[in-house]
Amino acid sequence: MKNLSQLLTVVKPLQVAGDTDVPITDLINDSRLASPGAMFVAVKGVAVDSHRFIADVVKAGARAIVCEDMPAQQDDNVTYIQVENSVIALAHLADEWFDHPSRRLRLVGVTGTNGKTTTATLLYEMARMLGHKAGLLSTVKNIIDTVEQPAAQTTPDHLTLNRLLHEMVEAGCEYAFMEVSSHACVQRRIEGIHFTGGIFTNLTRDHMDFHKTVDNYIAAKKMFFDALPKGAFALVNADDKVGDVMLQNTAAGKYHYSLRTMADYKGRIVESRLDGTTLELNGHQVEVMFTGRFNAYNLLSVYGASLLLGFDPQQVLVKMSLLEPVAGRFQTLRSPRGYTAIIDYAHTPDALVNVLDTIREVVGTSGHVITVCGCGGDRDTGKRPIMAREAAVRSDRVVLTSDNPRSEDPDEILRQMEVGLPDEMRPHTLTITDRRQAIRTACQLAGRGDVVLVAGKGHEDYQEIKGVKHHFDDREQVLEVFGTESPD
Repeated sequence: MKNLSQLLTVVKPLQVAGDTDVPITDLINDSRLASPGAMFVAVKGVAVDSHRFIADVVKAGARAIVCEDMPAQQDDNVTYIQVENSVIALAHLADEWFDHPSRRLRLVGVTGTNGKTTTATLLYEMARMLGHKAGLLSTVKNIIDTVEQPAAQTTPDHLTLNRLLHEMVEAGCEYAFMEVSSHACVQRRIEGIHFTGGIFTNLTRDHMDFHKTVDNYIAAKKMFFDALPKGAFALVNADDKVGDVMLQNTAAGKYHYSLRTMADYKGRIVESRLDGTTLELNGHQVEVMFTGRFNAYNLLSVYGASLLLGFDPQQVLVKMSLLEPVAGRFQTLRSPRGYTAIIDYAHTPDALVNVLDTIREVVGTSGHVITVCGCGGDRDTGKRPIMAREAAVRSDRVVLTSDNPRSEDPDEILRQMEVGLPDEMRPHTLTITDRRQAIRTACQLAGRGDVVLVAGKGHEDYQEIKGVKHHFDDREQVLEVFGTESPD
């Protein structure tokens, strides 16, 4: 419980109608959670303007209303606070309500198109291995020290984010690592959050349904670095052409990591295998349980951020060899018949290229590459033919299938993908809408030494069709196929 007058010190009211010396029992932005004594923040969302629920919230006993538009009818027992931007007000109110949790943690944010989940998760694991309590906010799951919670969004809303950070503080966490999505930047979900550091992985085409242009997408990512405070660190991928753009206006200390050029944290792939890599980090060789250039970049950023956080360099190198791949990120499974299946979350053209190039680099011409992929519904339609083309030119066989069609017709999504297929690959491409059957077919096509890549869903354990989530796990499907096979 906090006093309304205390909460109002973090917002800039345009006007206040009512008593400010009153206790507030809860802070909410969901009218369905209204209770006696609560403060309700009305936000003009993309789909719903919650100003329309103010009367309902008042009827439920709310004591204070924060809004952009003052209601025509006001209750004498309620205090109404008009602000210029409810979203920004909510961000600072949430920070105040939970006693500024981000300032009591060493919080590192990770942004970029690909690699966010892996990088944030491995940093969490690194901190834990080095004896520190830590928290994680990721696409896959949230973790408070060792207690896991399901994740609904890559970057949670203001109240959820501050509540989770507060729980980390209460659990004794010293460090926290979180993914920062471009949507969260534009929607100001990280407003009021204090970061110790920020990491930029890479930027390729994604979320054009939301951002409309690549320039807007870049600008969204840059907002995160522009807001980093002096004393924080900004660590960017020097091999990505957008890396230095992220640093243009930041007050944070500027650092680079690279596999190709001189940098603060320089890496080199010495040897790559399907089950791991020999990696050189600032002149020190280490064996890691990860494969691929994209994973080398992820590990390099983890190495750099660990040193910037002050972890012992020698201990960091030792722990690097113990880090394990994140579920659904280049997850390798060996068939009884001698082929390898790889489960990966690659759902953008660039991510798919990275994974397929890695597989081809290791397999060479000694084995065939068979790719299963699709595209999600209600998302960027422009990438659909690109995904099919990239899969086709880098694979020996392709099976196009349904991903999460959501509200769209899965067959229409597949027709849009087929447009991108090169003519010479059409005889080597199958279109099977049923994802279970597509995976089974791809495995049946594989022989000893071949690789089956099942791309797009990774860690997800559901398939969303017509607004309903059905249980579906790519890994489970592959293992089910394995269970019916006999060794060669």
